[in-house]
Order: sequence, then C-alpha cells, then structure tokens
Amino acid sequence: MVKKSNNIVGIITMIFLFGMISFVTNLAAPIGNIWKMQPQIAGSNALGMMGNMMNFLAYLFMGIPAGNMIKRYGYKRTALVGIALGLIGVFVQLLSGIAASFPSNFIIYLLGAFISGFSVCILNTVVNPMLTLLGGGGNRGNQYVQIGGSFNSLMATLTPMLVGAMIGSLTADTVIKDVYPVLYIAMGIFALAFIILLFIPIEDPETQEQGEAVSPMRYSHFVYGIIAIFLYVGVEVGIPGTLNFYLSDPVKGAGLDPATAVTIAGFVAGTYWFLMLIGRLISSVISGKVSSKVQLTVVSTVAILLVIAAIFVKPEIQTKFPAFTGSGFSMVTVPLTALLLVLCGLCTSVMWGSIFNLAVEGLGKSTAQASGIFMVMVVGGGILPLLQNFIADKSSYIISYWVVVAALVYILWFAVAGSKVKKAKA
Repeated sequence: MVKKSNNIVGIITMIFLFGMISFVTNLAAPIGNIWKMQPQIAGSNALGMMGNMMNFLAYLFMGIPAGNMIKRYGYKRTALVGIALGLIGVFVQLLSGIAASFPSNFIIYLLGAFISGFSVCILNTVVNPMLTLLGGGGNRGNQYVQIGGSFNSLMATLTPMLVGAMIGSLTADTVIKDVYPVLYIAMGIFALAFIILLFIPIEDPETQEQGEAVSPMRYSHFVYGIIAIFLYVGVEVGIPGTLNFYLSDPVKGAGLDPATAVTIAGFVAGTYWFLMLIGRLISSVISGKVSSKVQLTVVSTVAILLVIAAIFVKPEIQTKFPAFTGSGFSMVTVPLTALLLVLCGLCTSVMWGSIFNLAVEGLGKSTAQASGIFMVMVVGGGILPLLQNFIADKSSYIISYWVVVAALVYILWFAVAGSKVKKAKA
C-alpha cells in the first residue's frame, strides 16, 4: 500500500484532478459562445456546441480502453497518461487562438477538445479507485471520494462563471485569446499534478479474479440502465449548456443587455452546477435510509415538472437572480424559465449514482466490465446537447428542451420499472 507520509499529497493531487475533470469539460459551453459569434459560423448553436460534442465523443472510443489500461499498466501510469493528454488537449485549444483563420482555427480547437475528452475519460476511470486506495479503503476511502466529487461540482460551478466574467460583452470581435488565462491555469494544474504524481510511490491493490464473469449485456436491467446513463449525461450537460447560449444570444435569446449578458449567463449556468453540489451533499446524508430507486423516481419526476413548466411559462414573466455583472454582484432580472431550469441541478445531482447502483444490481463479477461500458455511454453528454441545439437553430431554445423532457421520462420509467433485477439471459 501507499506510505502514509505520501498519502496526503497524493490525495490532494487526486482531488484536484477530480476538479480538473469538471473544469475542462465545462469550458466547452462558454467557449462555444465565442465560436458561435464568429461571422463564418453565423450564430449556429449546433456548431457552437461542437467542442462539447468532441469532448464527450472521446468517451465512445476511450471508455473500455481506459479500463484495460488500468489492468495492464496500473493506476499510476494510467493517471499520468490521462494528465499528459489533458495538458496537450488544453494546449492545442490554446493554439487555436493563434491559428491563421477560419476554419483552420476552429478545427484545431475541436482537435484540442477531442484530446481533452480522452484525458477526462481516463481520469474519470482512475480517480475514484485511486482516492479509495490512497485513503486506505473502507469508509475513509469513500469519504475522500465524496470530497473529490464535491470539489468536482465546485469547479463545475466556477468554470462558466469565470469564463463569462472574462468574456464580458460578446461580439464578433471576441476571440479565444480572451480566455487564455483560464487555459493557462488548466495547463499549470495539469503540469503540477503530473510532477507530483510522478514522484509518489503507489502500488496497485492486489486483485483475485475467480472464474469468468458473464457479459453484463445479458442482464436486461443493465441494458436499460446504460440507455438511462446515456440520456442522463445528455440532460445534465444540455440543461445548463443550452441555457448559457439562450441567455447570451442577442438575437434569439432572453433579451438581456448585450453588455452583460454573457457574464450573467455564466453565473446563472454556474448556479446550476452549484445546486448539483448541494444535491450531492444531501444525497450523501440520506442515501443510507432512502433507496436509489426512490431517489431516482422522485428527482426525475420533479425534473420533468420543472422543465415542462420552464417550456410553458411566458417569456415576459421574469424574476430576480443573484449574479456577477462584470463590475460587481447584484440581483439581475432573468426569465423565470432560467430559474426553473437551474433548479433542475438539485435533481440531476443524484441521478448518476442512482442509475449506476440500480443498473449493476446483481451483476456480481460482471460489475467491472459494466463500469467500462458505462464510461462509453457518457458520449450522450455530447450527442443530446448537439441535438438540442440543432433544434434550437431550427425553432427556438425553449422548444429544444422537449429533448430533455423525453430523456427524463425514460429515466423515470427506468426507475419505476426498467431497473427491476432479472436473471441473465442465456
């Protein structure tokens, strides 16, 4: 096992990497605001969401290989590969700011987002078990995982806020160079984490595999579960990502002052992730008494009601919202729709864990293989938001949220009926 003198440094490093997963992932939507304003893209929401799509597309290719890398090279080496790819991915995105012109700069940015996607997929596969190992397993190891998850949510909260504040007023002259400081921070943390982890001696836990595991795809509740996780990640990303576009858009958006719209949009979207942090903390307290099935049933029902209400509420009905306007914090006026969508963060916060627990119930030795398949299905976080913003281009932002409703209805069905454990099919 790891020497105790090295534990604290390794734990802190893993927690920061947990945050970097969210930091890098959540750069896509606010930076997408910059790209969609370029004259060549002409305000296309679908193209603006392509960075997010490339980030999540990497999961489709890397989900299962990431698990195989751990088996072959161990946790530490796999984590180092993930960190190195993260540094390279952010650097390539930075290079898009000095490329000659469109479309070469946009292609370079998408390549960087794709490489970053490989990084966060690998780190997602590594960080949870690494924190458990460094914490010595048991309750203490689980406690560190929860701390890492909370830091992940915190970074998800801060990222759109920080980028929005840096962009300020969004115009055709806004370029990716305006957010270089954020990319420098990301690269610096990746580089520091690589150096620290390189010198920490970590031994992989011994594994004793007995017998051959049955393919998890032979369990119907697992198949329904991976569909649910595909849709869930799309919902989790699509709600705040599209909301960010909606509030920032000077043409088809919510009618906010163009001078502060991007900054306000970043803080409103960031609040969604902050509520996810609150929801996870609440769930960690009640999960010992309230089953995953009950939690998923309740939150998916509430989320459906919130999104439908957000679709049908009249756009002229507005409310006050605390946000940073560029010069300071104040109560700003936003559509009530925005508040209803932000509240969905409380609901989506517990969905991943609940869906995972229900889907792998009764799988036994097949659970490890099931985890790799789950990681592949994270690609839904790229596909559904892309579909949603394609619809937004063709109709309106609000109409696009019917995609979210449809996904939530399936998740509710999975909680109520689809998650029922059945024997593996022959």
